[in-house]
Amino acid sequence: MAGSEPVTAPDQHKPGHRRSGRIGAVLSAALLVVMALCGNHEGRVEDIWLIGIAALLLAIVIADAVLRRSGLRS
Repeated sequence: MAGSEPVTAPDQHKPGHRRSGRIGAVLSAALLVVMALCGNHEGRVEDIWLIGIAALLLAIVIADAVLRRSGLRS
């Protein structure tokens, strides 16, 4: 049926464009921080959420880089 091609599931293929994903995450985090600093918020709840989500995005990017460098992720 498949001939000489190996049969693989879609989740076995490596995702592409890792670098553009990292750049997108960092730019999104920067945009969230700018929104928190330059927004017209009266309370601080919105600022806390925006900065918290930006910090989470940056933590994910840093953790991914550390895990890839140490060889724990492919």
